[in-house]
Amino acid sequence: MSTEFVIHNRCRLALHTLSAGDGRALLLLHGLGERSPGTVPVFAQRWSGPVVALDFTGHGESTMPVGGGYTAEILLADSDAALTHLGEATIVGRGLGAYVGLLLAGARAEHVYGTVLADGPGISGGPSVPTSQPVFSLESVDRTPDPYALVELGRDLRPPDYAATFSRMAVQRSALDEPITVVARFRPSWLQAVVEEPGVAEAGSIAEALVSYRS
Repeated sequence: MSTEFVIHNRCRLALHTLSAGDGRALLLLHGLGERSPGTVPVFAQRWSGPVVALDFTGHGESTMPVGGGYTAEILLADSDAALTHLGEATIVGRGLGAYVGLLLAGARAEHVYGTVLADGPGISGGPSVPTSQPVFSLESVDRTPDPYALVELGRDLRPPDYAATFSRMAVQRSALDEPITVVARFRPSWLQAVVEEPGVAEAGSIAEALVSYRS
């Protein structure tokens, strides 16, 4: 495994190359509180291109900002920086990474060739409608995952219609007929809204979903 750092504003984002290869990269987005895997996951072992994994801000070897301020859109910008560095990629997102992967699929549809949404930590997020949120303060730590990330991203607002809008953007602008494939078995309201959109596929496993995105 080799690691390089991509700059996003004041953050250094760790981008790990788990295996080399020819062709389009497979970009892995991890779950809440996790970090990139150290080896190629079983489901990606037949991918012919590079297998690359991103540590989100506040996770793994990436920068941990002072005082929190985490949103899914901040992680979307992290992922966009990694995608810009790679040029194009197929995405596999687990948990929180699935939600961020969905946003990336819609925002950068011309450069994302298939997105797989899988189970993992942080897939539920917070409420689906605005609520009053308590103010909190946490003790600072010098290691990841950042406690602020765990709290703030664990209650991040995820309206179903917002998620569905990104899936429609992906379907309308992608070169693929089915640019999003859902393999997650646990489906909170935002993900159920995505599944119900035309052009969104379902599969039994990540490996199965990746078959249609290899060429």
